Amino acid sequence: MAKRDFYEVLEVERTASDAELKAAYRKAAMRWHPDRNPGDHAAEAHFKEINAAYDCLKDADKRAAYDRFGHAAFEQGMGGGGTRGAGPDMSDFMSDIFDSFFGGGGGQGRGRSSGGRERGADLRYNMEITLEDAFAGKTAQIRIPTSLACEACSGTGAKPGSKPRQCATCGGAGKVRASQGFFLMERTCPTCQGRGEVIDDPCDVCGGAGRITKERTLEVAIPAGVEDGTRIRLSGEGEAGLRGGPSGDLYIFLSLEDHALFQRDGADLYCRVPIAMTTAALGGSFEAPTIDGGRTRVKIPEGTQSGMQFRLRGKGMPILRSKDFGDMYIQAVVEIPQKLSRKQRELLEAFAAEESEANHPESTGFFSRVKEFFGGA
Repeated sequence: MAKRDFYEVLEVERTASDAELKAAYRKAAMRWHPDRNPGDHAAEAHFKEINAAYDCLKDADKRAAYDRFGHAAFEQGMGGGGTRGAGPDMSDFMSDIFDSFFGGGGGQGRGRSSGGRERGADLRYNMEITLEDAFAGKTAQIRIPTSLACEACSGTGAKPGSKPRQCATCGGAGKVRASQGFFLMERTCPTCQGRGEVIDDPCDVCGGAGRITKERTLEVAIPAGVEDGTRIRLSGEGEAGLRGGPSGDLYIFLSLEDHALFQRDGADLYCRVPIAMTTAALGGSFEAPTIDGGRTRVKIPEGTQSGMQFRLRGKGMPILRSKDFGDMYIQAVVEIPQKLSRKQRELLEAFAAEESEANHPESTGFFSRVKEFFGGA
């Protein structure tokens, strides 16, 4: 008997999307499922035909082969899915129903498991560095407790000279299934706890886990220009996997210590420098520190006000993965003298007597606006 076209079986166009295929399959499977048509052999045959069609078309590679060669793509060894396309058994069909309704989790159970070789967990390490370290970069050593593959059993978990055997209950899948009416229920294999393997003679050193806990010393290269919150990934330096599984990764999270002189904003640095009232009024210069440990001379004009900033190009932080640098900003903070001597007070009083509004344009303007605010009174 000639096989019907798979698209005709699912009642969709050849241009149907994956979502349209899935929707059509669900509708047809629910209609023709044997539980809804007890004793109807024609319905059971059609149900098998629906599953064979969807099993082919839901896979991009199989669909491409089918579109090109038709049913011949899966006959006489031309394709990898010939046996399923020709006549899959009811357990496969039930699994397809489970996959369709529950997101494909059941489909993985049909394949061989990884033999219990689970990937190790990722680890996190918090490291605090100085602003100078972030400026210049450094190589740091860290000590971390982590799980390593057991050398005695080479990570298998079995005593040397023996090896794990495939779980007889789940056939190595790690999961077992049972049908309840229309639904296929899946749960972790109670014999191997989902590993797919059983260790009859566990390793004396690791107790069958395939890994042991030790403290390791690692070197971490911190590049110049890192910022607070930067994450550095060390591939494969995390926790060892169970029974020879791949190791996880180690993530280094950097935080910067507060600096006594500088505040950072991206690649720019800010330094608050107190200057004498006389220097601010008359103008002058002073030496300011730089993050590289050097000094730079800063000139300020007469009449410098508190809060004014002076930009020093290229004196900031290096920009990560770049040859450029940010800038440094000197923030002037005018310091008012305290504990005046009698002569200093007399000089300031004489100076105040000679002051005019032109000497204080900002305060004069402010109090003029205050006067207007209160109606000119």
